[in-house]
Amino acid sequence: MRALERPLMTSQIRSDLRNVAIVAHVDHGKTTLVDAMLHQAGAFTEHQAEGVAERVMDSGDLEREKGITILAKNTSVHYRGPSAQDTPAGEIVLNIIDTPGHADFGGEVERGLSMVDGIVLLVDASEGPLPQTRFVLRKALNADMPVVLVVNKVDRSDARISEVVDETYELFMDLLDDSHSQDALNFPVVYASAKAGRASTEQPENGGLPDSPDLEPLFRTIMETIPAPTYDDEAPLQAHVTNLDASPFLGRLALVRVHQGTLRKGQQVAWMRADGTTSNVKITELLITEALERNPGEKAGPGDIVAIAGIPDIMIGETLADPENPIALPLIKVDEPAISMTIGTNTSPLVGRGPSKGTKVTARLVKDRLDRELVGNVSLRVLPTERPDAWEVQGRGELALAILVEQMRREGYELTVGKPQVVTKQVNGKLHEPVERLTIDAPEEFLGAITQLLAVRKGRMEQMTNHGTGWVRMDFLVPSRGLIGFRTEFLTETRGTGIANHVFEKYEPWAGEIRSRSQGSLVADRAGAATAYAMTNLQERGTLFLEPGTNVYEGMIVGENSRADDMDVNITKEKQQTNIRSATSDNFEKLIPPRKLSLEQSLEFCREDECCEVTPDTVRIRKLVLDQNERAKLTSRARKSAKG
Repeated sequence: MRALERPLMTSQIRSDLRNVAIVAHVDHGKTTLVDAMLHQAGAFTEHQAEGVAERVMDSGDLEREKGITILAKNTSVHYRGPSAQDTPAGEIVLNIIDTPGHADFGGEVERGLSMVDGIVLLVDASEGPLPQTRFVLRKALNADMPVVLVVNKVDRSDARISEVVDETYELFMDLLDDSHSQDALNFPVVYASAKAGRASTEQPENGGLPDSPDLEPLFRTIMETIPAPTYDDEAPLQAHVTNLDASPFLGRLALVRVHQGTLRKGQQVAWMRADGTTSNVKITELLITEALERNPGEKAGPGDIVAIAGIPDIMIGETLADPENPIALPLIKVDEPAISMTIGTNTSPLVGRGPSKGTKVTARLVKDRLDRELVGNVSLRVLPTERPDAWEVQGRGELALAILVEQMRREGYELTVGKPQVVTKQVNGKLHEPVERLTIDAPEEFLGAITQLLAVRKGRMEQMTNHGTGWVRMDFLVPSRGLIGFRTEFLTETRGTGIANHVFEKYEPWAGEIRSRSQGSLVADRAGAATAYAMTNLQERGTLFLEPGTNVYEGMIVGENSRADDMDVNITKEKQQTNIRSATSDNFEKLIPPRKLSLEQSLEFCREDECCEVTPDTVRIRKLVLDQNERAKLTSRARKSAKG
């Protein structure tokens, strides 16, 4: 694209506008803080405020159930407090982007950062900076954005405010190198309790509330620290597509941040696609976000974040520009995927036979759904496989992929999902695999068990800190393969008290074989319904996963064997009926309740030769090869080749 040839440009500032993203590690209180900011800025009337749920930004069903943010969302607040009185209109529009805290949804964070001019970094007053804090901060510093540090949850009984601020400074020092401005260390610190809706620039006592009755000090600090959008008043239109949404009336909506010029309803603009082609399109509708509503608007100026309709095939990262002088903005860069999974149509004997009718079972429907997911999800990739009814889906982490499968399940799809694998690379002719930085907080009595657990998974301890509170913090570098299925075992070992967080670090040479599961599987050897009689006899062999009366088929995994190898079992065996009264007929044997596995646990449980069958009603684990004779042949061949 040719550069603009204008003699003089006059730079202007929009003082009535601020664009800010709230970033933090998971569970540090981002969505709760956005809630409090919306309420205090008067986004809701008294009547509305009564009916507004907590964590109002987590609008998806899965987000509500799991208590996590999955998609980055924007809202706007019209702030009219004391700090806004100096502006001509007496109010400041704050566009706030709420971002997810899990590294698996890192693409959402990167997308959120492309819309804003600064970030609010939240850190828990007890936990301090964690891996995801490092990840989001690195992204913000690379973009040279100013940071406001908010130490949240200062009213926790175990708060250690001064130590956490020092740890955050250390993190900044660690991430700042010669390429960054050293001014980044001069960041303001705000002490807050998002739940109580209070913030202060004065440090409270550990476990005490901030001295201010509301969030006014936070609003003031954001106004002072986050720069207002700047633009050239003679520059042609430039707007960047940062997110996509859909409306039942308007079709696909593109969320755009206007960088230069003015965007109007009904205007003809140049649509600059990712592949380098340009075409002229018309903006049919322009929507401005106010609190949780999108209202029709006429125009948007530099710095505004608005939704537009009228371009059905628009994608994230593309540019809307002036038809006379189109200049493209850079595409959004997202980190490479680290985990992949094969997703295909359901190929089990029980396909389409669940209680739910009208399930989606064909390859065409599955492929369409995966293509639709690619439209709005910048972190995912879908690659073809050798089979026409299966695709390799790559993402940042297994949680992101499990959530995609869960969403598809709820939409009525029947799928076969393979075990999560890592995405490897060839570097200088050698095989490299992704390595994660894992931070663990756990009571010190479990120190030995955790170290042992990670040693098996090829983990290396980098650092260990003991705060003297009975808890230790350990930093490990672990191959991503070793973390597949780690969470369940870790929670068992620490009796549910340990906290583990990980984030992608780098690629390293292949670490060799990792055996994550030591037990074999109990495999059904024929089709039929599971009987209580057979299960009573089998339960001493291992742990069962299903209840009596469940339909099974040959090759389906019905439980975990207590030994290392697989065992074919007859779970449909019935008691022989006789006409002689038994003396022991009244002695009922107790059936141990089955271990019910969720979707994530089922995926973790799978071995290389196993996969999950996911339907709207059930999640089953099965062998890739259902026929036991075929499986036996394959096993003996594998043994021979290993010896040979």
